[in-house]
Amino acid sequence: MTTRPSIYLASPLGFARSTQGFMAELVSALSAQVEVNNPWDDHRFDDEFAQIAQITAHKERVDRLHAINHQLGQGNEARIRSCAALIAVLDGVDVDSGTAAEIGFAYALGMKIFGLRTDFRLAGDNLGSIVNLQIQYFIEQSGGHVVETVDEIAQCAAELNAGFPTVS
Repeated sequence: MTTRPSIYLASPLGFARSTQGFMAELVSALSAQVEVNNPWDDHRFDDEFAQIAQITAHKERVDRLHAINHQLGQGNEARIRSCAALIAVLDGVDVDSGTAAEIGFAYALGMKIFGLRTDFRLAGDNLGSIVNLQIQYFIEQSGGHVVETVDEIAQCAAELNAGFPTVS
């Protein structure tokens, strides 16, 4: 019997309705090969966010949001630690700051990292880099690389799956 590796999907795709459909497409393509641990699936605080939006006292709103933010950050750290690899969406004028932080953390843990950049805009520090040079360095030094299509990132997931140990 083989088990599939779990990957952490680092992305800003859940912030906007316009990118949520692409996130679903990406998760579907990756799920054929790996278990996808997507932090956007964490809905523990949806009701609380709705309640906080009704609070008029600024300090109370800030304090409650800070507490939730801490718990979300802690949960994302645990998710990253529980995974075998990280796949990051690198689209945008610059890589999303949270995604960049997750890449750096995964690299520090010794994880393999792959990047997906479907955005055609130039975003590197110079012609020698696809995105921020430090982000690209972490990805490449981890043994991963940056690809441009969902099919290519699904192939990266297949490579992870092929190298994952078989359990008997």
